[in-house]
Amino acid sequence: MYETQERYMPRAGVDAAAFDQGLRSYMLGIYNYMASAVALSGIVALLVAGSPMLTQAIFGTPLKWVVMLAPIGFVMLMSFRFEKMSKSALMVCFWVFATLMGASLASILLVFTGTSVARAFFVAAAMFAGISIYGYTTKADLSKMGTFLIMGLIGVIIAGLVNIFLQSSMMQFIISVASVIVFTGLTAWDTQRLKDTYGETYGTEMQDKVAIMGALSLYLNFVNIFQALVSLIGDKNE
Repeated sequence: MYETQERYMPRAGVDAAAFDQGLRSYMLGIYNYMASAVALSGIVALLVAGSPMLTQAIFGTPLKWVVMLAPIGFVMLMSFRFEKMSKSALMVCFWVFATLMGASLASILLVFTGTSVARAFFVAAAMFAGISIYGYTTKADLSKMGTFLIMGLIGVIIAGLVNIFLQSSMMQFIISVASVIVFTGLTAWDTQRLKDTYGETYGTEMQDKVAIMGALSLYLNFVNIFQALVSLIGDKNE
């Protein structure tokens, strides 16, 4: 690891004070987008889980596969097309994604007790906040972590797919622990990456769209930490 503070310095001719103020506003905007998406997902999850009619319509029919897989489609769409999409189109996709994720997350409220879900949420929020602050303030270069974290993410995904067929409780425990570690690391890495990106997109039209994609990355990290913690410390409904 080495110090990388110079990466955050403004380009020649750019006012340093304005650059720093812009960086704070940029990061705050990303966190606001992310927090708003989490709140929207939570509201939708509560509405779906609290309505027997919606629960039956979604989870009692093949529609559940649409709700589960559609968010993946939106992530892929936003990831591969964001440069060509307008900011407004990207924003619409982001909010639709958060809504669909909320419907999908309603399944957690149907399986686990409300108290244990709330406990996992607040633990995840504390972990996310702490590691994101670290990623923002550290002078260490976290970019080298990226390759290992992506490899870990791929491993978690493959293991999760395999366990759909094995249904092993021990393997699920290992996957959940690994998920907490991987997505916690990704949170720090993404936060520093977004801080770097501000300097690269400063004063360009791309900055607003990058902020939306940054919020999407942090949202996914938080939700995956939360889901893993629910699996580890959640109490199932009797």
